Amino acid sequence: MGQLEGKSAVVLGAASEGNMGQAIARLFAREGARVMVAGRKEGPLAALAEEIGGAHALCDITRHGEVHGLADQARETFGRVDIAINTTGWGLLASLEEITEEQLDRIVDLQFKGVHHFLQAFVRVMSQQQPTGGSLISLSSATTKALITNHAAYIGTKRGAEALIECVANDYGHLGIKANTVSPAFTQSPMTQESFQVPGLVDAFLPRYPLGRLNTVDDVAHACLWLCTDQAFVTGQNIQPNGGLTLRGNPQAGDVAAAVAAAMARQQQG
Repeated sequence: MGQLEGKSAVVLGAASEGNMGQAIARLFAREGARVMVAGRKEGPLAALAEEIGGAHALCDITRHGEVHGLADQARETFGRVDIAINTTGWGLLASLEEITEEQLDRIVDLQFKGVHHFLQAFVRVMSQQQPTGGSLISLSSATTKALITNHAAYIGTKRGAEALIECVANDYGHLGIKANTVSPAFTQSPMTQESFQVPGLVDAFLPRYPLGRLNTVDDVAHACLWLCTDQAFVTGQNIQPNGGLTLRGNPQAGDVAAAVAAAMARQQQG
């Protein structure tokens, strides 16, 4: 019997092949959960739902009505919602001076207001499921603990979302609702694929991980799995499945530039 046998889950942000949302959905399905995957692209969601024997729904987290509609659809499909996970995000890389008002509005809508919509919608549904409540997770980033250059808007909105999680944990724990944050670091995924092609970039990050490798999407999925089991007596916490990066901190812009320059020089010499 799987660790999530009999439970139902919603994974929002699972419309890109190989991303964290898809890794979580696949793992949860293997562990016995009935899973609804959601996001903005019909084709990939429908294919994933068929693969894992689940359901899918279209949802843009920045739209209040769509997020509440997703929560209602999941409850109608499964009868209850035991787990809801938000994996959406935008890795905006821009300095405080460079960022435009349009970019700022977009990232606030996605990484703060959207998370508020998500928590509000699923707290509403889970609070009606007494006495068992449910488990809520929103993905954040190790950068909120280990700052990195030119990420102010990204870090600021992610930190704000972490505060929302803490408030939900404090305010709704008496209803059996757990709320936690999971914070990966520099992870190979569709969002970061171009970065991983830059010579030397991984070299700048790798020494910062005490466990000797970058975290993977599967590391993140397994952290989410544990938090959603009945054995995890945990709420209001920020779990860091990133191999200890926060102990040493992220490389800064100068460190990255030096590592990239060294890699380019090696290529030229070779």
